[in-house]
Amino acid sequence: MTMTFLAPGFADPSHDAQRLFRGVLDAFSHPGRIVELRDAPAGPGTLSIAAIGFLLTFADRETPLWLEAGVDKQEVRDFLRFHAGAPIVQAREAATFGVIVAGGGEPFAGFAIGTDTYPDRAATLVIEVPALDGGRSTIWRGPGIDGEVRVAIDGLGDGFWPAWSANHALIPCGVDLVFACGSRLIALPRSIAVEA
Repeated sequence: MTMTFLAPGFADPSHDAQRLFRGVLDAFSHPGRIVELRDAPAGPGTLSIAAIGFLLTFADRETPLWLEAGVDKQEVRDFLRFHAGAPIVQAREAATFGVIVAGGGEPFAGFAIGTDTYPDRAATLVIEVPALDGGRSTIWRGPGIDGEVRVAIDGLGDGFWPAWSANHALIPCGVDLVFACGSRLIALPRSIAVEA
């Protein structure tokens, strides 16, 4: 690891992480709500500020991380290992967190979905998208949503929402998602039904 070239992490690790934690908690408590992560550092490579903020807040040495080829760069690996302590794994099924780029086929395939006894052992995926609006309009319903909410995330392939429906049908198992773009994110817990 070449420490000279590491991008800076949190300026104030304890307080910055607490503020980001509250922001992500707000996003998961209100699926479909766009949340701004103002205190996240820029980080290296092509990872968005929101993705970096999420990973620095939740990833640690006990949470293996898998990176898709599009974001799996040496400077990203070094940054996450140093600032979060997260081990980078080669296999999706070994990951607690995964980072993928929108538009690929079978985005959830191979990730841990938990078990009926231990649903918390499922993976959480951070999906880098070109925009959190302007895409195909969808209707989300479920816990944390008052009635329904319309969400139009851009850059998701045609097979994405059918794959999500199959994931949702696995309740209490299944992966959870975070869509990230710039410094903003939207959370999609597995408990949310999406009508596309």
